[in-house]
Amino acid sequence: MELIDRYLQAVKFWLPKAQRDDIIAELSEDIRSQMEDKEAELGRKADAGDVGGILRRCGHPIQVAQRYLPQEHLIGPSMFPIYKLTLKIVAVAYVLPWLFVWLGYVVFSAGYRAQNPIHHLGLLWQGVVGLVFAITLVFALAERFMVKTWAQEDWDPRQLPPAPDTDQIPRASSILELTIGIAFIVGWAIDLRFRTVFGFAGATITLAPVWRYFLCGLLLVSAVVVGLSAINLILRSWTRWTARVRLAIDCIGSTLFCWLLKTAIVVEITAPNVPPEKTLAVTHGINLWASRIFPAAVVLCLVIVVVDVRRIIRVKTTMEESGSGT
Repeated sequence: MELIDRYLQAVKFWLPKAQRDDIIAELSEDIRSQMEDKEAELGRKADAGDVGGILRRCGHPIQVAQRYLPQEHLIGPSMFPIYKLTLKIVAVAYVLPWLFVWLGYVVFSAGYRAQNPIHHLGLLWQGVVGLVFAITLVFALAERFMVKTWAQEDWDPRQLPPAPDTDQIPRASSILELTIGIAFIVGWAIDLRFRTVFGFAGATITLAPVWRYFLCGLLLVSAVVVGLSAINLILRSWTRWTARVRLAIDCIGSTLFCWLLKTAIVVEITAPNVPPEKTLAVTHGINLWASRIFPAAVVLCLVIVVVDVRRIIRVKTTMEESGSGT
């Protein structure tokens, strides 16, 4: 029943990963056993109201999950799952990207290596320690002084969010990609072509000849994206084939983008009433900054590729479990 699946999904979110599947299987069996007893008592199939009553007796999803969590002293079981989730968000959204970017600069930038990069790493460590201390303090105070009745109050299982389908492709995402791809192809055909000289507000910008090769690659990627987005609008879910095509597209697009940053793409900028030395400085500055953001771009592209690979593995596992084809 969908309501039970939503309840189990809500409990599963808070459980330790190593024990998650076993605990959910045990809890599912217990709930369905209670349903059978309820149906035998009523002499009919249990409806949504009956199921909701059973789930309310089981307890709020966070309360149920807390029975399987370690009993912390500084931060008790009521707040510990949210505390742990907050620390994970900080690690994934702040610490890891910072470390990857730092490592990229250390590997690819000789100038950065000459500026004592270990000092910057120490600054990160100080910031992380301070941030963790502040988060821990907030949750410890919340554990001590907040009124913890929100999970004990009467609640309605029907208000639980639907169990997410990780392989579902949002229609808006496919439409956006389709629109951008078609817009680029049309813009290329009408005006862009393989030009390397562009005029803007009286100024002239000349790009390196390798710009043409970049456009060829981008045009190919855009055409494939248009086709893949159209397919995704119809299928609405990832398959092995479409997930692999997405990985290939992202690998090619990432390679093109990183390559462009390292090619000193801007050759010359000229503008009326602007001394050549100033336009030369602007040209050098654009190419210099493009080169400087190269390490961060590499990290971002690697993250995108990792996400794509995980999607392929997830889709493959799902299809093997369901016995579907490719």
